[in-house]
Amino acid sequence: MTVASGPVELDVDLDRSSPVPLYHQLAIALEQAVHDGRLRPGDRLENELAMTTRLGLARPTARQAIQELVKKGMLVRKRGVGTQVVTPPIRRAVKLSSLHDDLALSGRTPSTALLERAGGTAEELGVDDAVDLTEPLTRIRRLRMADGEPLAIMTNYLPARFRLSDEDLAERGLYAALRSQGVVFAIAHQTIGARLVSTEEAELLGEAEPAACVTMERLVYDDTGRFVELGRHIYRASHYTVQTSLVV
Repeated sequence: MTVASGPVELDVDLDRSSPVPLYHQLAIALEQAVHDGRLRPGDRLENELAMTTRLGLARPTARQAIQELVKKGMLVRKRGVGTQVVTPPIRRAVKLSSLHDDLALSGRTPSTALLERAGGTAEELGVDDAVDLTEPLTRIRRLRMADGEPLAIMTNYLPARFRLSDEDLAERGLYAALRSQGVVFAIAHQTIGARLVSTEEAELLGEAEPAACVTMERLVYDDTGRFVELGRHIYRASHYTVQTSLVV
């Protein structure tokens, strides 16, 4: 993240006759500035004293507005630096979808580096604890990036009957590539967890140890009940969250 040369001063229109609290009006204005590019990742906000003096606000009002965006992962406070804009985390719903496609739909630019491709049985590849198959499998390990920033290490185990080129894996989501080969997805079982990254994973993801990651294991079957994929992925916890809706 690049530090801007100086603090950014935003013109903010506050409606003091509105029932909406001033801190929330300021938070909305700052959030909109991030979305429309007036505030970019790495930019520093002016300090609270300068901001409140210029806008005619009490310091606790500005502090509360900034804290709202800190909680959303849009701003971060750093001692000796001040308040900075950060790249917002990826938020994904719990559904059967490709990270590649979800990034593209959210306006981010996905890219992929192929780390490994190997073949073997489930036992040889070390996944016989999850997959009870005799047919040969292909293991594909990739580094997925969003806007050039490392986001996830994705390891997929697929029946060797599928033919996936390096171009397919780099330019399309895995599920789109499988659908093009006639796969009709029917059901998936998914487990989400967390752990610390290994040294090799930290290097690939650009994290300093110790660092946490979100883990995901997914077993996918087609409409005939046939095994399609085992996915074992890790995501940077600092850049990635899982979102789910509850009906009450």
